[in-house]
Amino acid sequence: HAFLHQASTMTLPDGLRLTLPTEAEWEYACRAGSQTAFSWGDILDPSMANYDARFPYEDGPAGSFREGTVPVKSFAPNAWGLYQMHGNVYEWCQDRYGEFTGRPARNPRGPNESLSRVLRGGSWFSDGRILRTALRGDLKPYRRLSLVGFRLVLKPSF
Repeated sequence: HAFLHQASTMTLPDGLRLTLPTEAEWEYACRAGSQTAFSWGDILDPSMANYDARFPYEDGPAGSFREGTVPVKSFAPNAWGLYQMHGNVYEWCQDRYGEFTGRPARNPRGPNESLSRVLRGGSWFSDGRILRTALRGDLKPYRRLSLVGFRLVLKPSF
């Protein structure tokens, strides 16, 4: 949040601000219109994302463990041109972590009282099943790990 605050002092076009995505926004962007396990379909292999491919997704092929992050654009983007939504680093979301209510909602927010924040996308250290679009994790925000990063979103400031 300190970086986000600093970045917000940059000159932005009128009416826009930088923020972390909500969990729902992150999943919407990751899916890019798909309804499958991954934005490209239901199969994962080591040529599609950075993860610990020694532990593949379902019956997918095994591969090597890269043991760290790789540069952005190392893999094909999703249908909306977003790179590496699956794997490489977990991504922080704005929402605090909590169980889903089960009630339909548009862009639901997490609870106000949770100490943990939502992480999405999996990382270079994750096995294949963790990279699924719908899978969610959580972490306390003071933790600093090489497998966690963030993606900023430009939003209207209304």
